[in-house]
Amino acid sequence: MKDEILLNLDNPRQLERLYRTDKPTFRRSFKALYPEMKDNALVGFWNERLNFANEEISWGTGKDLVFVIVASIVAGLIAKMPVILGIDEEFFYSRNIGFVIFPALSAYFAWKNKLSVGKIALIAAAMLAGSIFINLLPNVKESDTLVLSCIHLALFLWGILAFTFVGEKRNDVEKRLGYLRYNGDLLVMTGLILISGFMMTAITINLFNLIGFKIEEIYFKYFGIFGLAAAPIVGTYLTQTNPQLVGKVSPVIARIFSPLVLVMLVIYLVAMVYSGKDPYNDREFLLIFNALLVGVLAIIFFSVAETSKTTDTKIEIWVLLLLSAVTILVNGIALSAILFRISEWGITPNRAAVLGSNVLILINLLLVAGQLFKVLYYKGNIIGVGKSIAYYLPIYFLWAIIVTFLFPFLFGFR
Repeated sequence: MKDEILLNLDNPRQLERLYRTDKPTFRRSFKALYPEMKDNALVGFWNERLNFANEEISWGTGKDLVFVIVASIVAGLIAKMPVILGIDEEFFYSRNIGFVIFPALSAYFAWKNKLSVGKIALIAAAMLAGSIFINLLPNVKESDTLVLSCIHLALFLWGILAFTFVGEKRNDVEKRLGYLRYNGDLLVMTGLILISGFMMTAITINLFNLIGFKIEEIYFKYFGIFGLAAAPIVGTYLTQTNPQLVGKVSPVIARIFSPLVLVMLVIYLVAMVYSGKDPYNDREFLLIFNALLVGVLAIIFFSVAETSKTTDTKIEIWVLLLLSAVTILVNGIALSAILFRISEWGITPNRAAVLGSNVLILINLLLVAGQLFKVLYYKGNIIGVGKSIAYYLPIYFLWAIIVTFLFPFLFGFR
């Protein structure tokens, strides 16, 4: 998007077309470019236009609202499938929870990005294949490959959603980083919606209790589940039509939590030494250790995506570099523990999945840390940090495909 803006600075009509095609990305790209070209009169006009504080909430067009309502109802109906079809709830939700949300979100972005019929068919076929595959897997009790497939299927669907989000601009770094920002914004907005929903639920149930009606079971069975299914869809709609709602909240969260997570990690590593606990002989501790690693990686990705929008970010870059270095250390401990367990007790589906994930994460962290180091010591561009994440995302998607669809056969469904 940045290159397109630069090429069309003298073409107001084309700039307007770019803005209307993808407003959030246009705003972020323009903000990054503005310091270099603020003497241009047209650029000054666009700066005033984009930074005009509009206090009103946009509810989009009638078609937008109809789409969101229909998508929310469909998501709720999918969530109610166990009741409608008489399916065991544990069987259904463990395998299909991702299909409650991701198809609706993918349909939204496919519609907004005006994807071709061929690409929409490809997306639908991939989701249908995932649904058929996961539901045909043998219902073996305590099957590691089944659990791994269910977990990585969610990552597979997340990758498909990314494909629909970037639309025709698959190689656009800004668009891929925009997807990471969207995930952060969606978490914030969905959290606010759920908090409001829980408050409304408590008030409604207690008001009916006062007049002698016990509506808890009916309320949760019909209204609660539809509300939970609709929350991410409504959150997506609000963040895309009103980027200003959480546009200033997400960067603040990134700046606050990055140093806090860094301090927490350092203290945790020191405390681990004194506690006597280690991931080499304690399987549960190793699982928690890896969950911590994935959580910190998500914080780094989100923070880099937010930092890439600004220009004066030296302190933030230092924090991210230190956080990346400490996370590499954590990853190294986890990786050595996994290799130790494999050498002692052999390969299992869980150990193979964790080993592959840790190797991919380590490579990605080294790339990110290297780019951050270049920015600080060799006057590199912050965009390079974003590229080290944006271009690596498809590798996680490929790994999700391998674990979801191949691991059950490679390990005999055990």
